[in-house]
Amino acid sequence: MDAVTASLVRSPVLPPRTSDNSSGSMFLTASGPGFTRSGSRLQLRFRQNALQNLTTTAKTRRSFVVRASASSDAASSGSPPKPIAPLQLESPAGQFLSQILVTHPHLVPAAVEQQLEQLQTDRDSEGQNKDASSVPGTDIVLYRRIAEVKENERKRTLEEILYALVVQKFMEANVSLVPSVTPSSDPSGRVDTWPTKVEKLEQLHSPEMYEMIHNHLALILGSRIGDLASVARISKLRVGQVYAASVMYGYFLKRVDQRFQLEKTMKILPGGLDESNASVDQTEGPKTYQAVSSHPEVGSFAGGVSAKGFGSEIKPSRLRSYVMSFDAETLQKYATIRSREAVKIIEKHTEALFGKPEIVLTPEGTVDSSKDEQINISFGGMKRLVLEAVTFGSFLWDVESHVDARYQFVLN
Repeated sequence: MDAVTASLVRSPVLPPRTSDNSSGSMFLTASGPGFTRSGSRLQLRFRQNALQNLTTTAKTRRSFVVRASASSDAASSGSPPKPIAPLQLESPAGQFLSQILVTHPHLVPAAVEQQLEQLQTDRDSEGQNKDASSVPGTDIVLYRRIAEVKENERKRTLEEILYALVVQKFMEANVSLVPSVTPSSDPSGRVDTWPTKVEKLEQLHSPEMYEMIHNHLALILGSRIGDLASVARISKLRVGQVYAASVMYGYFLKRVDQRFQLEKTMKILPGGLDESNASVDQTEGPKTYQAVSSHPEVGSFAGGVSAKGFGSEIKPSRLRSYVMSFDAETLQKYATIRSREAVKIIEKHTEALFGKPEIVLTPEGTVDSSKDEQINISFGGMKRLVLEAVTFGSFLWDVESHVDARYQFVLN
């Protein structure tokens, strides 16, 4: 499975890249796609009182909670409230938005707009007072420390704004996020007792993008893609790595698909792709999947599928052909997660979903997998997780672009 998680973002279209990720998350480190860490210094400050005109009933909360009557998946009116997202939000902005999501979800965009306006005003104001040359020498260390603490708070605020917008997009689609993966009371021991929602998740993407998603699922599930009722016992860490890599793959796919759809509308696609029955060069297929399918972890999860077996599951895709037409520089740009805030959201959401893994190293310096927690999950549950993860990445691209258009924080 390590090979799967190391190859998801570069397969079926991305070239191998050396990761420059310095994140402490085992999920992101192990899944290994390279992305650029932005060097931006966000100068922003949140003032909660600027949002009070949206609602007078907001109360701070540590996590998203939705009333049973507000959820189509609520079991009964007497059931306890359900979390609507696994990640708990801690900043004043995050707690405020969590309350808005519960009481007035349609007001979330307006609440975010006001927050961003206030952040921009504060950034402009603090930028004018940023010069530390007038600070006495004895106070310069304290001054810098205070500035560092404020900067970290601002980054967290922006991260949680992005996360709240992603959650709201799932709510608009009437798709509930998978709750934190914990031991199940199900007699079979399966952890995937959540609603499938597979059809709704599939419909959230363009036909061209879903072709790529289907190939992604074929890579992970292999021959079991048609046997979703079967149950596998697998390391929770491995599942978390697949989830994180799938989020990043969805981010990449949405970024590419956005450009593809624009050029398709303008009828300026590269030669051959304007035709609906455009052929796809399959010569890269077996080569792309060889390293993945030969890994022992893949055999244990996907039922032991050969390189030829994986290749046979890969269907022609116009979007894949389009991506293959990119030069190396363009491909590297599109394979890059643009902001540190987006990276942190992926890291925090995955850890909230699967828990923070305890990593044990052997005397040889390798990871001791014998200590990994094992879970029972059906291949249908795995499909649901991967579809959610790809959709999460797609939504993350959308909201990152939306926020950056109003409050610039993305450098590339």
